[in-house]
Amino acid sequence: MCGIAGFVGESGPGGEAGRQEVLGRMLSAITHRGPDDQGTLVEGEAAIGMRRLSIIDLAGGHQPLGGCDPRLSIVFNGEVYNYRELKAELEARGHAFKTNSDTETIVHAYEEFGARCVERLRGMFAFAIWDARDRSLFVARDRVGKKPLYYARTPRGALVFGSELKCLLAHPEVGREISPEAVDAYLTWGYVPETLAIFRGVEKLLPGHHLTFAGGRLRTEGYWDFEFAEAAGGREEDYLEELRALLDEAVRVRLVSDVPLGAFLSGGVDSSTVVGLMARNTDRPVKTFSIGFNEDSYDELKYARVAARHFRTDHHEFVVTPDICSVIDELVWHFDEPFADSSAIPTYMVSKLAREHVKVVLSGDGGDELFAGYTRYVIDRRRGAFARLPRAVREGLMQPFARLLPHGARGRNFLHDVAYDPLDRYLESVSVFTRLGKASLYTEDFRRLAGEAARAPGEFRATAERSGSGDPLERLLYLDSKTYLPGDILTKVDRMSMAASLEARVPLLDHKLIEFVARIPSSLKMKGLVTKHIFKRAVRDLVPAEILDRPKQGFGVPIEQWINQQLRERVRGTLTEARTAGRGLTDPAYVALLLDEHERGRRDHSPRLWALFMLELWHRTFVDGGGAAALARAEAAPRVSEAGALAV
Repeated sequence: MCGIAGFVGESGPGGEAGRQEVLGRMLSAITHRGPDDQGTLVEGEAAIGMRRLSIIDLAGGHQPLGGCDPRLSIVFNGEVYNYRELKAELEARGHAFKTNSDTETIVHAYEEFGARCVERLRGMFAFAIWDARDRSLFVARDRVGKKPLYYARTPRGALVFGSELKCLLAHPEVGREISPEAVDAYLTWGYVPETLAIFRGVEKLLPGHHLTFAGGRLRTEGYWDFEFAEAAGGREEDYLEELRALLDEAVRVRLVSDVPLGAFLSGGVDSSTVVGLMARNTDRPVKTFSIGFNEDSYDELKYARVAARHFRTDHHEFVVTPDICSVIDELVWHFDEPFADSSAIPTYMVSKLAREHVKVVLSGDGGDELFAGYTRYVIDRRRGAFARLPRAVREGLMQPFARLLPHGARGRNFLHDVAYDPLDRYLESVSVFTRLGKASLYTEDFRRLAGEAARAPGEFRATAERSGSGDPLERLLYLDSKTYLPGDILTKVDRMSMAASLEARVPLLDHKLIEFVARIPSSLKMKGLVTKHIFKRAVRDLVPAEILDRPKQGFGVPIEQWINQQLRERVRGTLTEARTAGRGLTDPAYVALLLDEHERGRRDHSPRLWALFMLELWHRTFVDGGGAAALARAEAAPRVSEAGALAV
């Protein structure tokens, strides 16, 4: 696991020394991703480098690495789990290897298969290969977006790339002009989607895509996508045996490591399944790590302990308390873009806890998108009856009536949102600020700016329609797999684990498993109002019934209470300062109304207040220049102890 960065083309200070200095600054920004080693190549117009977290072939995996042709050089972030099999195939074709690293396997595969080498890789990755023969750069990202990759063109036409946005910002020719379109998308979804970046001119290489940059021209191309195509005539029993085998294999191949590994254990079905399969495939107790809260309604330690006892793990716990919110500024710096998922706090803390014991963890992320596990799918199905009302009634009567009701009137938002067509209704249900809410939130100036370029929610609607499936649930699964999964879930897991210099592997998002599950009828994933039906059946002999049959509980944070208590002064103070209002994005009177209603207990506005709070902290870090202070706090942060306190 690493962080990579570089630039190709006429860019930055002239001369090799100047280019080396710029590359060094870019790599320094992501030292946390790879504290073990650094490697660079500055050659003519190319400057590429990496920061390494050593996991496989500790002695021989130094990068950049070449293949048979010394004019090829690769920098790589991630892990390839089938590298041994691929290496044997390439050796049979005449390739000679210098190391036992998965990195070298990729560059040899590129020599043999060209851009199609990505189709041979099983794992998580973002890599760049510089070809000195034809002065071209090839960059690729894994299928579902586990590993990030940003890039930008400079005014002089060079290409700058890196694992995190802060890499690019360390380059003198990458600007910081904020994208109103991205801000609007953030306030809609709580994250900046993969199709956007918070600064204009910056882009993210989409999951399942690669790019080629040569002769000043850039071309991107997709090589993989989620494909929902039900197998003909399949019964439930027909899928179970292969599903169990693929689940076991997905976990087993991710146990390859030359350093200690463990697992995040929340006490849910997904993480318990991963831990159970790890225990089945190892001969020593699995090291497991869990987070809890003093607030009972959010605490899952009871179930994590059930799983830990059942699988006889070496278990470690940490209790998150509101004083932990002192790390918020660190989180803002690590995410680079505004990010409103408050579960980033416990994810960061459990990553710090795990890093005290291991260098690699497996997590249960991805199961909800794969097997229809989110409660929002149940809510959407329950509201399906509204779609049978004539559109004239929904749009001509229900919505206009709802807009006439005063803010805060009981049922106003519900009446307005359920009147949409099914897909729009779902999009409103997962929005932080709905269209009705943004109409009150935005200033007139920002409403005009955002309205001219806004893609939300139209872009998400178009994404769902590209699923190619006529099944309503499959369209939602495709939509969430292309948007929420890479934009929120995988971003959170990558940034928070890497902030602790910890590698996180995600077996439930193994592409072979995904391709099989996509063929299972949606009626077996969600049976009536029961989520993850076939998944739970497949693991019933593995996971304790107490966990399988418990109510769904997301990985949440008691942020509603924290905003009203320990964080009250900071949140209110930040959101009502003249400095915040002066940005011209939000109406101060409406923000004050949200704060007042939340503090008086009239409505839970915690998702909206947290999103606004994080947006302002992001401005202060990346626009006003507080990033250096946030970095200093992150580097000086005390480590986590298992007793649930901070140890200096």
